[in-house]
Amino acid sequence: MTLGGIDLIALTATLMVSSTPVLLAALGELVVEKSGVLNLGVEGMMIMGAIGGFAAAVMTGSPAVGFAAGALAGMGMALLFGVITQILLANQVATGLALTLFGLGLSALFGKGFEGIRPPQTARIDFGGLADLPVLGPILFSHDWVVYFSLFAVGAVGLFLSRSRAGLILRAVGENHDAAHALGYRVVAVRLAALAFGGAMAGLGGAYLSLVRVPQWTEGMTAGAGWIALAIVVFAGWRAGGVLLGAYLFGGVTALQLRLQAAEYAIPVQLLSMAPYLITIIVLVAISALHARGRQAAPAALGRSFHASR
Repeated sequence: MTLGGIDLIALTATLMVSSTPVLLAALGELVVEKSGVLNLGVEGMMIMGAIGGFAAAVMTGSPAVGFAAGALAGMGMALLFGVITQILLANQVATGLALTLFGLGLSALFGKGFEGIRPPQTARIDFGGLADLPVLGPILFSHDWVVYFSLFAVGAVGLFLSRSRAGLILRAVGENHDAAHALGYRVVAVRLAALAFGGAMAGLGGAYLSLVRVPQWTEGMTAGAGWIALAIVVFAGWRAGGVLLGAYLFGGVTALQLRLQAAEYAIPVQLLSMAPYLITIIVLVAISALHARGRQAAPAALGRSFHASR
């Protein structure tokens, strides 16, 4: 099934792989922001997850260890941010930007010895005869476990935030941390837990970039994916379903521009390279404009520091 020399089935399958790193990072940031914390350091957490996962996978020969190390690297960066902003009460915006710069620099330092190395291959899940189904087989049953985990995470995060008691507490902290504290909830502990989860998801997304999506270590390889994840959370209206649509939009445009380059269309490569970011932002802004006017979707306490003595 082709259109204009582009295999639409292969394009759709590639879309799911391209979307996975941003989807994971955006889901983690969704939970963080629902708790009232604004962490602009997603890019730094992703790039540390990329080098941490890549280094661990290469040294142990196990992709599973690499993904675990990537998640831990991202979590460590997020908890560093949490200590600085939630305990020491530093400005969240400035600290998030510093975290991104710190992550980019530290990953470049650690990654020098891993350039030009191929990581161990992450195996795809064997679905047997399902993978041979026409159309649906290559699209739905030809991926590794991280792709399916990202889809499961969308449903799990959505149900957690809307249906569980813990999710209700987290949202209460994000809406009014003083009222939540008065009810006996540990605001700082809730926010640190949300940050740990968000960091692990961003680190896992970064590890997927270096172990599967590329797969190799290249300095600065996240290339703005963390900022796209932040934008997706905002313009998706802080909803898990909207995050999935936004991430797949970005992944779809990314996959399309690669296919257009491979098909040797007479389009400047610079324009194709910027297209995923430009089109994603334009479309997400247009989608956000369709939200009910005057309705506040963001958590009311987003970005505000909490101190129990206030």
